[in-house]
Amino acid sequence: MKQPLIALALASLMTTASLAVADEQERVDHFEAKSSETLVEAVANFTEYNEKLAAILEKDELSDEDMGNIHQLSYTIEEALAKIHTDLENVAATLEEVHLGSETGDYEGVKANGEAYLKTAWTVIR
Repeated sequence: MKQPLIALALASLMTTASLAVADEQERVDHFEAKSSETLVEAVANFTEYNEKLAAILEKDELSDEDMGNIHQLSYTIEEALAKIHTDLENVAATLEEVHLGSETGDYEGVKANGEAYLKTAWTVIR
């Protein structure tokens, strides 16, 4: 009784694996994202590519070409957003140092950390 169940399980596994390979082959091509190595680049790319996305989405109906363009744009937007996210996590920690320093009277620490915080903050909001 166990052998037919094992055979059935193996057949099912092989079918699932072959479907996964076929699905991967049918997927849309992947694209290379525009690099966002610095926060300045990331904010610029995020702004530019979101504007491009917004222009496409303003249409009443999306075409196949629009969908392809959106797919391509998403790579750069995702990379830019990842860099922004990482840098904002770091700046949150820096702001916490400003906060704690202001509580304990650490004038030098507040000045140094505050300037580092503002450098990143201004990059994001300007």
